[in-house]
Amino acid sequence: MTVDLHHRAVVADTHNDLLMAVTARTPRRWASFFRQQWLPQLRDGGVDIQVLPVFIDERYRPEGALRETLRMIECAHVLAEGNADEVRLCLNGDQIDQTLAEGRIALVLALESAPGVDADVELFSTLYRLGVRVASIAHWGRTPLADGSGEDGTGSRLTSAGAEALREMERLGMVFDVSHLGASGVAHVLELATRPLIATHSSSRALRDHHRNLTDDQIRAVAATGGVVCVNFFAPFLTDDPADYTVGRLVDHIEHIVGVAGIDHVGLGPDFVREVISDTTPPCCEDIGYGDIDPLASIPGLEGPRGLPLVTEALVGRGLPEEDILKILGGNVRRLLGTVLR
Repeated sequence: MTVDLHHRAVVADTHNDLLMAVTARTPRRWASFFRQQWLPQLRDGGVDIQVLPVFIDERYRPEGALRETLRMIECAHVLAEGNADEVRLCLNGDQIDQTLAEGRIALVLALESAPGVDADVELFSTLYRLGVRVASIAHWGRTPLADGSGEDGTGSRLTSAGAEALREMERLGMVFDVSHLGASGVAHVLELATRPLIATHSSSRALRDHHRNLTDDQIRAVAATGGVVCVNFFAPFLTDDPADYTVGRLVDHIEHIVGVAGIDHVGLGPDFVREVISDTTPPCCEDIGYGDIDPLASIPGLEGPRGLPLVTEALVGRGLPEEDILKILGGNVRRLLGTVLR
């Protein structure tokens, strides 16, 4: 019954960095590597909507950030065109619905922190033309648009360019992503936003006091915009106790956010980083920006998309109604994308 429910659901994953792994290959292998390495995982996990973030490694910043951004966007187009029988790069809600009706996976392009834009906000229009439909404006540190959550001590709000970026994204019909944004920046966005927001991969700070998570007040405020908070599966953001790296702990965060935001405002933002990092980082224990957190830490069984049915099983085990489970798995994200992506 659980397996049937999972595969009847529209399952939306709002954060999987698989583009990093694909672009690590030579361009002639992009489409075939995706088909060989990632498509089976997405199918086994029942993924119907996959948001593809464009994340730019530190080694490309700042000089090469825009070039690598364009390269990753091109990769998304190439892998979609080369696997058109299975996936489609979608530009609006109607295309998402049509793609799902055809049994294909709907891909949606996103920017993570947008380092290629810098303060040249007009480039959001260019990137929109290339297919980008979701964007955040900071990662862990400082950008010309805002401070990331790792710089919460600064108390910094959006820069003038950051505020302009929000206005431009709303004008274009892009979804603004508050994940990774510093606390004061989130507050500033909430003051300015006129359209629904998304947190593509953020968990509950009430359950795990980490700067990457959202407070209850922030969660309520995102929900009040009509937005969705998508729970991050990354184990160290769920608990500081490795013995509690469990699906149950993940569901604790889901249930808490449901209680705070309401059932219509919760989704899944897994952030399956283990395979991506293993696939793109030399085995030399180098610092890749996670501080004292093990970037390869994960919940057993949820190392990648294949494990997603375990979440459905756990939600059923908690006694959640089927209607609520369908919303959490992807119904809420599908509604949000259909609303904002005009």
